[in-house]
Amino acid sequence: MLTFIDTNKLARKKTAEGEVTEVLNRALCGAKNVVAALRWLKSGEKFKAVASDKHQLLYLMEGKGSIVLDDKNYEVSNGAGVYLGPSESATIQPAAGASLKLLHLVVPKIPA
Repeated sequence: MLTFIDTNKLARKKTAEGEVTEVLNRALCGAKNVVAALRWLKSGEKFKAVASDKHQLLYLMEGKGSIVLDDKNYEVSNGAGVYLGPSESATIQPAAGASLKLLHLVVPKIPA
């Protein structure tokens, strides 16, 4: 079954880590194994993808900023992405005076 999701019409929730709206989940389209969210960060805000037993993808759709992986800081801009396996984490933030939009995809741990 094909489901069209107009992400521009989904309500954004304000959090301590910017604004967020889920764009892929069971309620929206019946997705059982994946959750995806769009996140908007303004200058001074940060988002931390915490380590868990899940696989995660962070994809920077708009803007520029930095991402911290294993205590190393990397400059990133639109089109950059990072895969996080179980037990890995990352923190992303916009560059000074900038904002960014990212896609955060989360998939349960795949059984061995």
